[in-house]
Amino acid sequence: MIKKRIAKQLCLLTFSLCLAMSTAGCGAEQAENTDEIITAQNAVSEQQNQEPQSQSASQIDMQQDSAPEETVSEETISEETALEEELSEEDLYWQEVLGEFGNSRYDLTAALTEPALKDYCSDYFTLGVGLNGSTLENQTLNMPEYMAVASKHFNSCTMTNLMKSSYILDQQGSRKSASDGDGSPVLSFAAIDPTLEWCKQNGMKMRGHTLVWHVQAPDWFFREGYTDNGKYVDRETMLFRMESYIAQLMGHVQDNYPGVVYCWDVVNEAVDPGKGDRDSFFLCRTENDGVPNPWYVTIGEDYVEMAFTYARKYAAEDVKLFYNDFNTYQTEKRDAIYALCKSLKEKDLIDGIGMQGYWGVDSPTIGVLETTIRKFAELELEIHITELSVSVDEETEESFEKQGQRYASIFMSLEKLDTAGGGSANITNVTFFGLVDHYRQGDETNSRLFDAVYQPKPAFYKIRNIMKTVYEQ
Repeated sequence: MIKKRIAKQLCLLTFSLCLAMSTAGCGAEQAENTDEIITAQNAVSEQQNQEPQSQSASQIDMQQDSAPEETVSEETISEETALEEELSEEDLYWQEVLGEFGNSRYDLTAALTEPALKDYCSDYFTLGVGLNGSTLENQTLNMPEYMAVASKHFNSCTMTNLMKSSYILDQQGSRKSASDGDGSPVLSFAAIDPTLEWCKQNGMKMRGHTLVWHVQAPDWFFREGYTDNGKYVDRETMLFRMESYIAQLMGHVQDNYPGVVYCWDVVNEAVDPGKGDRDSFFLCRTENDGVPNPWYVTIGEDYVEMAFTYARKYAAEDVKLFYNDFNTYQTEKRDAIYALCKSLKEKDLIDGIGMQGYWGVDSPTIGVLETTIRKFAELELEIHITELSVSVDEETEESFEKQGQRYASIFMSLEKLDTAGGGSANITNVTFFGLVDHYRQGDETNSRLFDAVYQPKPAFYKIRNIMKTVYEQ
């Protein structure tokens, strides 16, 4: 025990000398005996006690990442007992979880022992993470490390792909329904049930993403007999199919996983200032990269309102309904989204606006983003940042530092805009659209808070420091 204590004192001495004598470097020789160690340490402690304790705002993102030093007691107690006294029940839980990954090829120590980000901002909004994957085989649900770190730092999640209609609609079953039944679309929930079950078992909430979108919606869904080459169905038939799809999906989720999905992106990306319908009051999207928007073709611009009408009809009382879009900060698009959501709110069909958050390191400016959020806040709807992703062009140390600073600036802005921080915007969720960079082979994403081997990036630490300093005041 004496040897352990001496070793610990020596480590503390070396660390203290490095901080207090930066010009001398960290290469001081070790003291030859215990008395020299204690004498030197006391001298350093006296010097440190004279240093000022205040910290300027510019030093927020330069706080030490290490835990505070422990005072060595004069009484003989085991280090194990002291550690247990300092650790909370939750800390002990995550230590146990960390132990379960002893044979993992990834070192999760930093990821699982850092304080949870979700706790820092709990008075402001929930913090979400995207669960990536385009197949049942490559989804992140199959990656225990991914799910453990996600559970540690986040209390909301979004399935980034597998909850879209192309993964849920069953063409063969639907064709049989068209020929032998009432023509309702047939749904399969195999793509979403495993993740919903994980959420249910682990107390994780989910943003439902998404009910109606012109992309990743199979073309046959809009055609006669659910065939690949049939004609587009008429308006009434498509409205019937839309309602049936929404009713079945929402009903399945609410009946089997009550309380898990707390909101839905009812309609995704329906506003298009570039090529939208100029006669539409919200510039309704008519096509995407030359491919017709099948919802617009079969129903018309009011497909958006009808989707919200059906979603409100079948949603549980506490489930919120959102409109979600990208580039919401562009003036013409922002104003069109405002007009659409104002109309929906007047009919009590919407609860919030989702701003996706694919923003660059340098643009749009924080001022432009703040103007947009304040504009949407005028509608007194909830605001979610639904797919926050700040990418870099080159994966260099300098680029990742800039990325981290950008994320820190965003969270500084959100704090002052939120009603909890004295602002006018009711921001209730911020979601990062993934956890780790390059989560699988072929994935080129570099906008996440953790790198490919689950080590926190500068972005993680800078966000943590902002939250710890500003959100917890």
